[in-house]
Amino acid sequence: MNGKSDDEKDRRKMANEDRVRTDVDEAGVAVVTMTRAEHHNALDDAMISALLKCSETLQDDPRVRAVVLRGEGESFCAGLDVKHYLQNPDRIENLLVRGSGEKANSAQRVSYDWHLLPVPVIAAITGNCFGGGLQLALGADIRVAAPESRLSIMEIRWGLVPDMGITQSLPQLVGIDVAKDLTFTGRILSGHEARELRLVTHTADDPTAYAMELARNIAARPPKAVRAAKQLYNESWHADTATGLRLETSLQRDLLLDFDSRV
Repeated sequence: MNGKSDDEKDRRKMANEDRVRTDVDEAGVAVVTMTRAEHHNALDDAMISALLKCSETLQDDPRVRAVVLRGEGESFCAGLDVKHYLQNPDRIENLLVRGSGEKANSAQRVSYDWHLLPVPVIAAITGNCFGGGLQLALGADIRVAAPESRLSIMEIRWGLVPDMGITQSLPQLVGIDVAKDLTFTGRILSGHEARELRLVTHTADDPTAYAMELARNIAARPPKAVRAAKQLYNESWHADTATGLRLETSLQRDLLLDFDSRV
């Protein structure tokens, strides 16, 4: 990704490496762990910078076949660290910076970059998953939540609208009436309720273990085909018929002509 603003580059440099830890196992599963546990992994400048740097690094890592995104401690991510940003309004403006040639600003890329990652991303949700934290999870391809986890599109409680990529993720999952209900009220859902509404894909008592098993299953499949399948659905899900069918043909032709992609 090119054309980053000087402000964004500076924020990347000051990112605290302790905010995000990435481990890639022998199967090619990258486990990305947010490590600001004492703040329920709330998103401050350093966390956002670390997540953006992480997604960029994984984009170019040929070892990676699947990603599990999780939070250390009690919660997945409690959302934006509002106090952190209110103490310095300039930080708020920095969140809204859109780099040259970028579709999304820095805040939106926290979720949208996982959508752009060529390999499948699975979010393992425990504890609180509020506001920006939920939008981060929605950027994943698959979500596994603990039944007792707490999820909310919470921005209305602060007099705000959700603005971290939700327009690109939520419409893929629920009807506009459900989206409006959850956004207008800011109500908190259990993992079980979120599963019923299709905000999450699976529930499990141990979301990380479930996500790891699923990721390793995916990692065992032909990697070029998995990447092509993600591209197929990402680019065709709401496209017109002709576009979808052409993409099927194009991707399949490439795979058929490349024997290595099928083993």
